[in-house]
Amino acid sequence: MVTAGGDAALVGPPLFHEHLLRAEGRLNPSELLHVERAYLDASLLSLGVAFVVALSAAGLVTWVLARRLRRPLAELSSAAGEIARGRYDRRVAPTGAGSELDALAHSFNTMATRLEVTEDTRRRLLTDLAHEMRTPVATCTAYLEALDDGVTTWGPETSAVLGQQVDRLARLAADIDDVSRAEEGRLSLEPRRVPVSRLIDNAHSVMQARYSEKGVGLSLDRREGRDAHVRVDPQRVGQVLGNLLDNALRHSPIGSQVHLESRVDGAEAVLDVIDEGEGIDAAQLPHVFERFYRGDTARDRKDRGSGIGLTISRAIVDAHGGSLTARSAGPGRGSTFEIRLPLDPGGPA
Repeated sequence: MVTAGGDAALVGPPLFHEHLLRAEGRLNPSELLHVERAYLDASLLSLGVAFVVALSAAGLVTWVLARRLRRPLAELSSAAGEIARGRYDRRVAPTGAGSELDALAHSFNTMATRLEVTEDTRRRLLTDLAHEMRTPVATCTAYLEALDDGVTTWGPETSAVLGQQVDRLARLAADIDDVSRAEEGRLSLEPRRVPVSRLIDNAHSVMQARYSEKGVGLSLDRREGRDAHVRVDPQRVGQVLGNLLDNALRHSPIGSQVHLESRVDGAEAVLDVIDEGEGIDAAQLPHVFERFYRGDTARDRKDRGSGIGLTISRAIVDAHGGSLTARSAGPGRGSTFEIRLPLDPGGPA
């Protein structure tokens, strides 16, 4: 309004005066002065009324927009406070107050979901650690008390039992260290150029006896790229394939078949482990690579595994510049784990 008033005051009167001069002879000087004053008064009155109307409209629009923004912002603030107090299940609905606030609400919900998953993983980790440590610690304590009380004596049997429990604790500590180093990118790699066929041949040879012992078939299929090479650490990739094949064996019933396949897709070598076993529920599929995650908590420790094999496997594949993904049509319909590694076009073997 200040700008409009200034422009009107600077531009309007000279233009109006110029038009009055063109009518010279029709108006005497006093009439000319009266007309110019009337123009100025009318202009000031018009601008004053316009200012009041514009100010009222701006105030109304500001009040409406403030109310429209205040509610979603207050909801976001309340939800953030609850998240800060540990209620990670809090979510906010789309506000409808604009694309920016809707994007903010979506980002907030994504953050809350990740925090909830992280908190659930932490609780499950602590529970698993307590469960895994309880048995060996209790066994060692019982034997030590028996030795102190003279109920039992030191001998080969006592030595074997205590050694087994200490080894179990050592393996648990090694598992935790392995998954930490894998997720922090501290894995040691010795990459070299190797044929893809050698990787799957070695994995097939290592696991064949275990599969035969359980009565599960293990087939090998090199559908494409027999001469394809990748630059990887063969020991680490062998560890990944071993984890995947061990996981497939654990979840495959007797008489079923597991397929180990390799192919070339563009500039990538693809290694698939396909089983006909229990499959993975859609709700569990996004979590299979989380550390210490186990889909079936009813299984015992021996059948379930440690829960970190897939976590370490993905970290190893990521360290090679590849990817590891899982897919399943649902429970009872098997699952497929796919490794993608960049092909090595040449260089010393």
